[in-house]
Amino acid sequence: MSTLSFAAQLWRQRADTLRAGYLRRDPIARLQLRPGRQDPYAIYEQMRAAGPMLPTRFGNLATTSHHICDSVLRDRRFGVRPAGTAGRDDEFDLSFLDMNPPDHTRLRRLAQPAFSPKATAAYRERIENTVHTLLDRAGDRFDLVSAYAAPLPIAVITELLGVPDADAEEFARYGMVIGGALDGIRGLRHAARLAADEAKLRALFENLIDLRRREPADDIVSRLVAVEGDQIKPAELLPMCVLLLIAGFETTTNLIGNAVLALQRHPAWWRALCDDPVGLAPQAVEETLRYDPPVQRTSRVALEPVELGGRVIHKGQWVLTMIGGANRDPEVYARPGVFDLAREREADHLAFSSGIHYCVGQPLARLEATIALQVLAERRPGLRLAGRVRRRNATTIRGPLRLPVAG
Repeated sequence: MSTLSFAAQLWRQRADTLRAGYLRRDPIARLQLRPGRQDPYAIYEQMRAAGPMLPTRFGNLATTSHHICDSVLRDRRFGVRPAGTAGRDDEFDLSFLDMNPPDHTRLRRLAQPAFSPKATAAYRERIENTVHTLLDRAGDRFDLVSAYAAPLPIAVITELLGVPDADAEEFARYGMVIGGALDGIRGLRHAARLAADEAKLRALFENLIDLRRREPADDIVSRLVAVEGDQIKPAELLPMCVLLLIAGFETTTNLIGNAVLALQRHPAWWRALCDDPVGLAPQAVEETLRYDPPVQRTSRVALEPVELGGRVIHKGQWVLTMIGGANRDPEVYARPGVFDLAREREADHLAFSSGIHYCVGQPLARLEATIALQVLAERRPGLRLAGRVRRRNATTIRGPLRLPVAG
């Protein structure tokens, strides 16, 4: 496709979204625009009022129902792509995240050991050391995202993968650009940045994979290379490394940012956390995952006709599972719009998805975020917001881009 044709296609898509969102008040379109970045939860409530399954303008369905979202994500009659298709239409390969069984099962099984609860527990000391080092460097006033929330998980995942000399700022940009592409390409500049960053990551891992073929080490890339040609195809190796890198820090970065922002906007809970950092940090993580999850939505396609929520979902029809809305479903959670660290466990939130695609790295994400909040409360109890918070220019992935704090 020529640059001119690509630009025209992007313009038509953008114009259609603007018309649908602002003129027809279509909620799915509004989620992709400024209202969705500012407050998706108000839009989810509009969708909820329209019923458990909302038809979209493209002939698919969307739901904010916790029960239906959980059912769709667990049901093997749904997949992440239609049966028999090669994958996504865009250029970025999401590895096993975008695969149905049996390929998904085969590749996920290779990643699982490095992120098991037992393996994750062994990372505690390095996470704690990294957190203290970052706070030592931060000073009295700092941007919580670039100085703390992003470099922590980047340092951990790059060490686990064996990536040498990782630049936290550069890798954070990779995550922002690639994560933003989950909403679709916004323009030619975004497309160019995505292509450039993908090329840099490809070159980085090509060199690392070649090195580990010659000189194995104690890292994830070495373990994948060791089963290359047997359990993983050569063409699958690089996309899987890139996925583990980006997924290994993007969710955690935004989780920490969303948690600190929620705590600062609810000062009584921030004070409670400072009074009992060890006891309340895990609950602060779980309540943030429910109240303001870093991943707001995902989707599944029916692989065969399925009756669900009182209607038939046809083969090939997509269901948009609005995780952010499901986590505030009043049929499941009391006072769902309230950030409450004393909340009783009413149901499992869906922040890490559900079913066979349940986030493989969630034990590590939980541990990193828990330690980050605990140590922050212990060392910076006087922390306060110190400037305008900027949200990232994305709606599938939700989190602050800039979070200035002092104290």
